[in-house]
Amino acid sequence: MDEEMHQSEDSKVIPMTSVTSGSGEEVASDVYYYTNQIANLSFIGHPEEGKWVLVDAGLPESADEILETAEERFGKENPPSAIMLTHGHFDHVGGLVELVQKWDVPVYAHPMEIPFLTGEKSYPEPDPGVEGGLLAKISAYYPNKPINLGSAVKPLPDDNSVPGMEDWEWVHTPGHSPGHVSFYRARDGMLLAGDAFITVRQDSFYNVLMQNSEVNGPPRYLTTDWESAKESVEKLAALRPEIAVTGHGTSMSGDDLQEGLNHLAKTFDQTAKPDYGRYVDDDSKYH
Repeated sequence: MDEEMHQSEDSKVIPMTSVTSGSGEEVASDVYYYTNQIANLSFIGHPEEGKWVLVDAGLPESADEILETAEERFGKENPPSAIMLTHGHFDHVGGLVELVQKWDVPVYAHPMEIPFLTGEKSYPEPDPGVEGGLLAKISAYYPNKPINLGSAVKPLPDDNSVPGMEDWEWVHTPGHSPGHVSFYRARDGMLLAGDAFITVRQDSFYNVLMQNSEVNGPPRYLTTDWESAKESVEKLAALRPEIAVTGHGTSMSGDDLQEGLNHLAKTFDQTAKPDYGRYVDDDSKYH
């Protein structure tokens, strides 16, 4: 394993939680999502078949918790065939370096996200001044320096297939980050949306704590391209997903999901895009 692999320089435990932290839900026989503090990660694969893939990797210091959950579902000494990333923000890669060092498996991400995963580039700093409640106001505390996965990270295939996840495709859904992707399975309408949209209102600390479900736009304090974020929501709404697991909040399905997603797409500028903030009218985007 690469000697240069390392966690981000500013990695630290973030004191956030929710009532669903430490628990999971099986939304299909081969799709189980688990909540690490306030972020979700997914285990894709039938437990009885043994082959599986991890999607995203939680908050900092979460590797042991993820390993324990994986062992409970798939047995000991049974690493995934790969790890997929929706994107590389701190709350989706927190356990990643330790997991890759233990499992020695490839990590796949969109090519535009790879510089943030190989130590080359830091994400734009979170915007604590954005319209958005307590989680935004403390966002200056969040890690935003890059991790370095070295040669372990690979670009997702050009044909939109997902290695190790048969019947799934990746969909480029930028806005929250330049290389953000969602994962979709047409045969049952299963969507892993990452932070392209989320199912909890993050400007309400109470809703985050209690995980009250409603379709919302991406987390405001880390979203830097609002026009692309809107187009991504429109793209996902057009898929008419039956079930969605998002990066934050609980799973949603059926009419509640589709109506909520359609409403978000139609009212995005009024309901999701903040009225003010560093990246709202900033043309610099990711530079």
